[in-house]
Amino acid sequence: MEVRNRDGEPVDPVPFVVCAGLAAMLCFSCGPLYGLAYGVSVRASLAVSAVATIAVTAVAYHRLVWAATPRWVDVPPQFRFERLIYVALALGVVLLALSVPLLVDGGFPGAIAA
Repeated sequence: MEVRNRDGEPVDPVPFVVCAGLAAMLCFSCGPLYGLAYGVSVRASLAVSAVATIAVTAVAYHRLVWAATPRWVDVPPQFRFERLIYVALALGVVLLALSVPLLVDGGFPGAIAA
């Protein structure tokens, strides 16, 4: 099956699949642990992880499939580099946010103190 954008032109589905897979992996591997660190139940943490995965997948679909530009459109290197910088900054913010529970109250509940 060929994936097409909103204009009916074929697009590469691999970036979307990779992005959605990484989002699911990150949300379901970190979400419940950090939910427990914040005092949320496992069931609620899994629900929030599922909602976050669905939201990221929907945004990735819109960005990487529905609104994707065709392969023949040349994107200037400056724009690609700018976009790479923004993605790196966003990843840094996510990693910083994931480290907050480790700094508050000495880490995860039930962690062995050294």
